[in-house]
This record gives sequence, structure tokens and C-alpha cells, in this order.
Amino acid sequence: MKKRYLEVKARFIAEKISQAKHFIALTGAGISTESGIPDYRGDNGIYKSKAQGKEVKVKPLEEFEPNPAHYALVRLQDLGLLKFIISQNIDGLHIKSGIKESLIAEIHGNYSILKCIECDSRFTKKEMNWDNEKYGWGARSAEPSPEQPNCQNCGGRLISSIVNFGEPMPEKEMKLAKEHSKKCDLMLVIGTSLRVAPANTLPSIAEKNGAEVFIINLKPTGLDNILKNERIKAKAGEILPLIVNYIEENIEKDSKT
Repeated sequence: MKKRYLEVKARFIAEKISQAKHFIALTGAGISTESGIPDYRGDNGIYKSKAQGKEVKVKPLEEFEPNPAHYALVRLQDLGLLKFIISQNIDGLHIKSGIKESLIAEIHGNYSILKCIECDSRFTKKEMNWDNEKYGWGARSAEPSPEQPNCQNCGGRLISSIVNFGEPMPEKEMKLAKEHSKKCDLMLVIGTSLRVAPANTLPSIAEKNGAEVFIINLKPTGLDNILKNERIKAKAGEILPLIVNYIEENIEKDSKT
């Protein structure tokens, strides 16, 4: 039954993607849990565990690798079908998997990226020789170390690109996210509970501007009863590669006719 369900839904979404003119994806923690990264708001998530007073130990993010769901999106990008990704994840796995930096807005930041609070220039921690033990994690609210590296372009203070609770969302990334949400005719929402603003407003923006929006998530989301289309109950790592297979099969058939 599950296999049949996945096949039917995958064929359906594959057809929608093939017909779309501007297809985008909005991704959340659910796409990365299949790489072993614990989520934040799930039943066993970091947020809930900490609230219960449990000790939470997580491997460094650089030790995790992309999974089949990430690579399926890369394939859709390379086929010219996926035009843009809006990601709530800070793990950098989309870029690590092969998504072009020009085609993604990481609206909650990236653990490996620093940004200048003056000119918004971006640098990797590696290229700036940033040592977390020496300079801290680079939180906006932390007192900067007098010895920490500064922006190579304007000399301004460098901070982590990660957006913590209560901090402002990055203007550049949010502008791109809203522009593509308004422009798209198809949005796939993958692995997000859609309970955190402002990311959870983007599917409704897309739908109000004429796009079809489909949620892929095993558990209920905050927009299940608001968006027109039903939620597809599947793991990203199972259904996305299947979708790609159907699309490639159709491309191969078309090339032979």
C-alpha cells in the first residue's frame, strides 16, 4: 500500500514539475533528519529535549553528509527544472550536495558562514581562520573579541549568519524568498512543520499569487487545513528520488519520439 501510494504521488508531482515554468522548493529540518541531524521541534527534537532538562549532544555539522533527498533536488536543478530553494536549515547540506549558491536563500543562516554587519559581505569561517573556541560562535548578541577577524571589504564586525531567536531576518535572503514565492507557479514544501514565521507565510504567498503548493511531510503541519492541496505523507528521501526517476524516464521517452 505504501509503495503504491508513493508511486502515485511521485508520478503526480513529477508531472506537475515537468509542466511548471518556475518551480521552487521550501525546505526544513525534515529533509536533514534523514542525514542524521536531529530536528528542533519534533517529538525527540532538540528544543523539546532541552525544555525537559535533557542533555543534548550533537556531532559537529561538518560531519554530516547530504542524503538522497538533497541529491534529488540537485538533479532537478541540473535538469533546469528547479529554479530556486528557500531553506530554513543552517546545516549547509544543500550547498554541500551541489546546489548553486545563487539558487538558494538560507533564511536562517548557515553555520559555516560569517557576515559583516556593516556591508553584508559573506565569508566562510574557514577562509577567515575563525576559531570558535577562541572567538566564540560569532553571535550578534555576544561581546566581540578584540582579536577576531574583521570584514576584508570594509573592516566591519563579522558575526555568524545564523539567525537566533529574537534577531532580525536577513534582508537579502528574505527579499529573494518573497520574490520567488510570488513568482513561482509550483512550490514543494519539504520537511517543515510550517509553524515558524516568517517561513510559514511563504506557501500562502505563493498560493495567493496563483501557484500550486504541495507539502511533503510525514506529520501534520501548520498549513494542512489552510492550503488547497492535501499533504503528501512521505519521507523526502523516499519520494524525491522517485519523482526524479519518473521525470528522467519521461525525458528519455520524449528524446526517442
